[in-house]
Amino acid sequence: MTISTANPVVYERIGDVAIMTMQFAPHNLVGGVLSRELIEALKTANADGARAVVLKSGLRHFSAGADIGLFENRGARLYSELDLIGVLRAFEELPMPVIASVHGVALGGGFELALACDLIVASASAKFGLVEATLGLHPLMGGIQRLIARAGAARAKEMVMLARRHDATTLERWNVINRVVPDHQLDEVTLSLASELAAGPTIAHAATKRLANLYQSEGMRVADEGMRDVHAPILASDDLASGIAAFHGAGPGSAVFTGH
Repeated sequence: MTISTANPVVYERIGDVAIMTMQFAPHNLVGGVLSRELIEALKTANADGARAVVLKSGLRHFSAGADIGLFENRGARLYSELDLIGVLRAFEELPMPVIASVHGVALGGGFELALACDLIVASASAKFGLVEATLGLHPLMGGIQRLIARAGAARAKEMVMLARRHDATTLERWNVINRVVPDHQLDEVTLSLASELAAGPTIAHAATKRLANLYQSEGMRVADEGMRDVHAPILASDDLASGIAAFHGAGPGSAVFTGH
């Protein structure tokens, strides 16, 4: 079912993949409205039984950044209108993979939305930048720490402090982006990747996200000590039983997973 196109975020299903298309004209500026709609769309995907999510834009750009009005008057509106932690947690804690499919520009808060996703697929002509320093700011939606997780502290500080725009190929080389594709293949490649993830063991994928987040937030020792709890839902899953049965039957890689 597709939500009315009057909404800032259009939700639809293609098989087991939920597609969230931002169309908050003119430039998908990140603020209270768009962040609330994204949180609700992610909740819908979870309740709908989707097994992977794609975040994309129906406009010329992925997102040109945050609503600059949030920073005026010493940020008087920022924390009252924009639930920074809530939108990040909605992406991070969703128990399925989320892919950002980026074309045009992804700047400031728009780039940070992509960084909140598990994977980023970008068109070859896409441009990215954490450009907040040009306003006397730095990224406020977790972009610094998420860049560090992907590319290391030195590269993250370079990108944030210099506030330059970068092409997709450079960011793929820096391990910020997972895959760069020709512009006309962006939707096709993203959906193919999302469908492959959606056909996988969804409970195991959720556990992978949880363990990766645990390591990034609390370090190796805590992640190691938390493995038993993280593994428990996998060991109890139907997909594991199906995977083992398929291994003994038709052989490795022959399992058909249901996500349970």
